Amino acid sequence: MKVKMILPALTEAKSPFWRPIKYSLFPPLGLATLASYLDEDDEINLHDEHVETLDLNDEPDLVVIQVYITSAYRAYQIADHYRKKGIHVCLGGLHVTSLPDEAANHADTIFIGPGEDTWPAFLRDFRSGHPQKKYVSTTRTLENLPFPRRDLIKRNLYLVPNSIVVSRGCPHVCDFCYKEAFFEGGKSFYTLATDRALAEIESLPGKHLYFLDDHLFGNPRFVEHLFDGMRGMGRLWQAAGTVQSTLRPGLLEKAVISGLRSLFVGFETLNPTNLMQQHKYQNLNRDYSTAIRRLHDLGVMVNASFVFGMDDDDESVFDRTVEWAVQQGIETSTFHILTPYPGTALHKRMQETGRVTTQNWDLYDTRHAIIQHPHMSAETLEAGYWRAYCDFYRWKNILLSSRAHEGMTDQLRHLAYAGGWKKFEPVWDWVIRAKRVANFLPVLEKVLAGFKPKTEESAEGKIALNLDAD
Repeated sequence: MKVKMILPALTEAKSPFWRPIKYSLFPPLGLATLASYLDEDDEINLHDEHVETLDLNDEPDLVVIQVYITSAYRAYQIADHYRKKGIHVCLGGLHVTSLPDEAANHADTIFIGPGEDTWPAFLRDFRSGHPQKKYVSTTRTLENLPFPRRDLIKRNLYLVPNSIVVSRGCPHVCDFCYKEAFFEGGKSFYTLATDRALAEIESLPGKHLYFLDDHLFGNPRFVEHLFDGMRGMGRLWQAAGTVQSTLRPGLLEKAVISGLRSLFVGFETLNPTNLMQQHKYQNLNRDYSTAIRRLHDLGVMVNASFVFGMDDDDESVFDRTVEWAVQQGIETSTFHILTPYPGTALHKRMQETGRVTTQNWDLYDTRHAIIQHPHMSAETLEAGYWRAYCDFYRWKNILLSSRAHEGMTDQLRHLAYAGGWKKFEPVWDWVIRAKRVANFLPVLEKVLAGFKPKTEESAEGKIALNLDAD
């Protein structure tokens, strides 16, 4: 059987001016994992349109497409193309789960929720000639999950080919997050067995890892065992976590000893009222500055996430947020405009009050204002968003932010990382087009290696102190 698996490019990833490096970071592990359920004699082609041109002149037996909201129209275009040829097309992913009726118009089979239980069932039905039109996930477990088919991934096209996922979902419930819609009907957070996760980590070449988990620290007991098992492997890794997790005694120190050098943290807003309205309770009464200081003291870089356009924001939110982030010495920041993804509690609330202004999915990229704000026009929101990015990444502010670090070495690393990430996009464009992204992984590793605790013993000492304090 010939199977073609496609990750269509997000609309915002196809800039006519340059290709942002963020879209050439990670391979599509979701499709590679599904591929592992196929038979050895199946011919599988996996395509990520972010890093390669898609050839539509073939005739596979089965086409599988993963759909996000801002790739929906492109995904439907590809699906319609193959269906006209009489080829069976499967659609799954976040957008399909949120709007199954819409997706069903462009597919022979759709998948609702995660695919660990539904995909094997579909394959049995398809091979017997009786595939269903819809499969709905109900069983949530990663027991016996096979390794992703990394042999199908074109590693040379990615800066970080060693991406890995050891859990599904997140234990928290925020109104603007897609998670609850995607995992409806079953557990919304679950992990691999520790031994299984460690076995996959050990199988990966090189030293750098990027955990793509929504919240790697979501199960403290699991990750404590994971970090203990990773100790001594010589890995350097990056991941995402919450403010709450960085403040947990001992956990962050264990992460650093196992190789943590950069953490994406969802601060989202500096306003407690906004946190309450979005049900992001895990950030309430947490000292953001203390969390950042803990990370920096242990040599961990901070990638901060902020969302503009919550109801208690006004026109001052952009400048205030940037000023605060610069003062804290945050290395990189990701800014967003509040976006009500279909299937979320936020979307339901905004739809009921008539505040959603468009259903053009291409605009749901967190760069456009698509809801009516009580204090700002759409133009003000979008202008403030772009100004925040511009201001935060001005050389003046990068230099100012670097001075929040102690020591010239840490300041230089800050300059290298922040500058390299955002100030050389035309250079990255050339590197991507020349298919030489992977050549820069050693540079990334060298920068990250500098973000280590002053000595490993210092981190171990802090763990001991925290345990004694308990």
